[in-house]
Amino acid sequence: MTKLLSPSAPPCPCLRVPIPNPTVKYRYAYSHRGQLRVRCSDNSDEEKEKEKKKKKEKRLSQQSSWEAQDAEGRDYLYRLGKEADNMNIAVGQRAGVIDSLFAGNFLGKDSDIVFDYRQKVTRSFQYLQGDYYIAPLFMDKVVCHIVKNYLARVLNTKVPLILGIWGGKGQGKSFQTELIFQAMGIEPVIMSAGELESERAGEPGKLIRERYRTASQVVQNQGKMSCLMINDIDAGLGRFGNTQMTVNNQIVVGTLMNLSDNPTRVSVGQDWRESDVTNRIPIIVTGNDFSTLYAPLIRDGRMDKFYWQPNQEDILNIVHRMYEKDSISRDEVERVVNTFPNQALDFYGALRSRTYDRSILKWIDDIGGVENFGNKLLKRRKDQSLPVFIPPEQTVDALLESGYSLIKEQRLIMETKLSKEYMKNIDD
Repeated sequence: MTKLLSPSAPPCPCLRVPIPNPTVKYRYAYSHRGQLRVRCSDNSDEEKEKEKKKKKEKRLSQQSSWEAQDAEGRDYLYRLGKEADNMNIAVGQRAGVIDSLFAGNFLGKDSDIVFDYRQKVTRSFQYLQGDYYIAPLFMDKVVCHIVKNYLARVLNTKVPLILGIWGGKGQGKSFQTELIFQAMGIEPVIMSAGELESERAGEPGKLIRERYRTASQVVQNQGKMSCLMINDIDAGLGRFGNTQMTVNNQIVVGTLMNLSDNPTRVSVGQDWRESDVTNRIPIIVTGNDFSTLYAPLIRDGRMDKFYWQPNQEDILNIVHRMYEKDSISRDEVERVVNTFPNQALDFYGALRSRTYDRSILKWIDDIGGVENFGNKLLKRRKDQSLPVFIPPEQTVDALLESGYSLIKEQRLIMETKLSKEYMKNIDD
């Protein structure tokens, strides 16, 4: 409803002022073609205003949870990354906000699963089936280190947090350690050297702290012993000749040194929280040459070092357990070991693996040859059955034949340096 106030009012296209008239319900006055008019509010205008308010409230109620902010103006993603201590995080929002394809019943609520992160970083050893031999000296060192760290509060001495196991290649350092974990019922968190570098600065150091805290949560939430293990640490942090030292290398070294000095206070973010106080978790690292590592990291107060070189008795016992299922006697194992002295333990495992080559080739021929191998093996129907693979009968002669073949390949690598052949005319 519009009322005419003054026909002689001067034109004013920008006039928009309240009219102080208590007898009339109005909103505002405005100029229209030189005439001052008042926009009065009737019942229809009030209903429109209420409808508009309802729509706004409905729109806000359906707003994505990712855009929600707390009293300090921090959005949901910020709080998720800052406050989430649990590795099993599931976050949802109301259905209808995003594609209904992702909507479903989650924890009794009709929601869209926006973020569902369930990563099990701890390691279990169900795959280690069989009776394996653990060298007594190796077991004593690892068990003593783990127990000392769990008793560090009551021991009146300083206990190094890190145990560094180093030695020649292929001597079973990692495998022997995993066997000890299985025997002790430990659920460890295991990392590799490949995780010590990233395209983002600081990411590997943060990852180590997160994995350390995860191991602490295993102790606190599951009531199991745990530890953090980093395999081949010198491959990720070692300095070889002209190896470039990166920011991540420095941060990882600094992180490990800080954990050694403060093993019960580990922060992932920049602000300290009550949850940053953790259980003391022993750390075990393996490598081949610790002289390439940063010297302050491997000092005696931070790292207890153990050089592992199995003696003849250890090698015989380990290889005998390896061949025991093949009905190879200990005397025959000793003959094989004496025929190929100064070899790492993984050599005898590769030697046994190579004896399977002829049986595998025969099995491929039984399937129908190389041409039809892929289709029959990967795309076979349920009603199709493949020929049964028969493992070879292990004999000392077959093992020795495989061993000589491996030795030949080793010598070819050492004696045939094709790089010199390729580069001999480069200076001409």
